[in-house]
Amino acid sequence: MSRKSETSGDRRPAQADALTLTGRQAARVAKRRRVMMLGLRGIPNVQGGVEKHVEMLSSRLTGHGWEVEVVGRRRYLPVSGPHLWNGVRVSPLWAPRMMALEAIIHTFLGICFAAMRRPDVLHIHAVGPALLVPLARLMRLNVVVTHHGYDYDRQKWGAFAKKMLRTGERMGMRLAHGRIAISREIAETMGERYRVPVAFVPNGVAVSHCDVETGVLGEFGLTRRRYILLAARLVPEKRQIDLIKAYAKLGNTGFNLVLAGGAEFESAYEDEVRALASRVPGVVLTGFQTGDRLAELFANAALFVLPSSHEGMPIALLEAMAHGLPVLASDIVANRQLDLPAGDYFPLGDIDALASAISEKTATSLDEQEVLAQTERVESAYSWSSVALKTLDVYRAVTK
Repeated sequence: MSRKSETSGDRRPAQADALTLTGRQAARVAKRRRVMMLGLRGIPNVQGGVEKHVEMLSSRLTGHGWEVEVVGRRRYLPVSGPHLWNGVRVSPLWAPRMMALEAIIHTFLGICFAAMRRPDVLHIHAVGPALLVPLARLMRLNVVVTHHGYDYDRQKWGAFAKKMLRTGERMGMRLAHGRIAISREIAETMGERYRVPVAFVPNGVAVSHCDVETGVLGEFGLTRRRYILLAARLVPEKRQIDLIKAYAKLGNTGFNLVLAGGAEFESAYEDEVRALASRVPGVVLTGFQTGDRLAELFANAALFVLPSSHEGMPIALLEAMAHGLPVLASDIVANRQLDLPAGDYFPLGDIDALASAISEKTATSLDEQEVLAQTERVESAYSWSSVALKTLDVYRAVTK
């Protein structure tokens, strides 16, 4: 470039800014890559496993020099306009308040938005939003898809919705430039089913240690180490009803049963959970909890139970283990992937077996060495820093 062109008055502002940097700084700016996350309700502190995954991953990607933008659904976010959170740009977009259409319409709008923003990578999360990967490819975007679980197995969906979710899986696996699965079983199954390479990048875990009392225990009349906890959305596949029925079989044990979680949409299942809980003494519904309040519930529980029929990779179960809690989980494939001791599993849907397992678990507690060993194992095996590095390997492969 000639000296005249460098000093001309019509140069763009970005070029002017670059001229104030040293050569090394300008090189770093030029190399800075951008990724846009799509397919979730939003961050931070939005209920859901995908939301937690993106929240933890995105904040770590910024530490590796990437610019991260998360496109969320406006009604779940506290700020209606674009804003920064922990160095991550959060861009709210409108979506209809309709369970069957919210995700797909928001994804369509998000891909159009990405076509204008032109990120180096468009990272689509979950198989439902992956239905629109062909549109993203048509708009010449580099697409990575993360498979978070077999969403077509969820009880809430009808036949047509399940067919669309299966189609989304097929579109995502066949047409994305890069593919990630959060469990080894999903990665192997997708590789065999679609004859494509799928990177295994598990969920991570980060324990939020609550240094202050939030008052959440007193608010719900709970006593430290005298309650059983489940933290999950009120949806059929989490099977809160199984847990309430098993708890009811135990009679008066001196333990409460705490169900922390809410529902995004009114449903017959939510009504059934609330009605049953109201008839069983000792059941406490806290609604959706997050931050220090949720951390305090985890830290003071006697036992964590996950009776679900469907999981991708259970973040809440990992968090409970990282807090050093004894755990019980249904014996589904996703939970079995964590390789817990045999006594930590019970047969899915077996109310009597679950009640018996709860009774045994609450009769004893882990000693200090067992707690320490469990916490260290989880934190070393499921580090979000490791998740970020493995995700970046996929990004680099599709942006060569």
